[in-house]
Amino acid sequence: MANLKDIRDRIKSVKSIQQVTKAMKMVSAAKMRRAQERMEQSRPYSNSLTDVIHHLLPDVDRDMLPLLDVREVKRKAYVVVSADRGLAGAFNTNLLKIAQNEIDSFGKENVDLFCIGKKARDHFKRREYTIITSHVDFWAEMEYDSAMIIGRSIIDHFTSGKVDEIHVVYNYFINVGKQEVRSEVLLPLIYEESSSIPQDRLYEPSKEELVLSLIPRHLNVQMWKYLLESYASEQAARMLAMENATSNAQDMIKDLTLQFNKARQATITTEMLEIVGGAEALG
Repeated sequence: MANLKDIRDRIKSVKSIQQVTKAMKMVSAAKMRRAQERMEQSRPYSNSLTDVIHHLLPDVDRDMLPLLDVREVKRKAYVVVSADRGLAGAFNTNLLKIAQNEIDSFGKENVDLFCIGKKARDHFKRREYTIITSHVDFWAEMEYDSAMIIGRSIIDHFTSGKVDEIHVVYNYFINVGKQEVRSEVLLPLIYEESSSIPQDRLYEPSKEELVLSLIPRHLNVQMWKYLLESYASEQAARMLAMENATSNAQDMIKDLTLQFNKARQATITTEMLEIVGGAEALG
């Protein structure tokens, strides 16, 4: 059995860790609320813009815009949106596992990678995947301009003909306790006619002019959506992980306290037996 000093030091250490995890939980909760508000504000605009483009594309000539060019898929690009830090449960692990499985199934030698977040960059760099560019350390001051800068290099990679298809793997925020890893095709834009918009709607100016104007904006909004969804999901996952860690620390403190009391009782009993034994020997 461990001595009293060792058990006391372990209790002190666990209490210190518990204070850290509790503080991290509170910080993540505050960040998550702000991120969730921004995400929920952007969803209606993103969905409405997608629906309009969804309805317009079947009626325009796809040759009018390079972003609409549908080619035989010989090479792909993957945009993997992860976090810069860990301590968020399985947030990064699940994302990277799904992304790597998709890339390996197509052939890693035929895939270019755009890594958003240190975890994605480090994971694929160690495994010698082809990383075109990576973006890290921008989450704390993330603004819409960040999405435009990130999206510009990704879109240019498609329009220049270096890849024939671009996928985005990210975490979609469902609620505080649940986030879902999704893989979506960003380019080329392929939609079927939507039934959510009335068929007799008139457009002014022409559909072609609207497509030329809306699609670049749509791609920027999509990148912004991916970043907002991932950031809110990261904070929710970290908050839940820190809450579980705090609860586990409390359980460990209880077990160690019980162990400490047992050890102390055993020590007292031993000392009393030694005193009684010594008294009898003297008598």
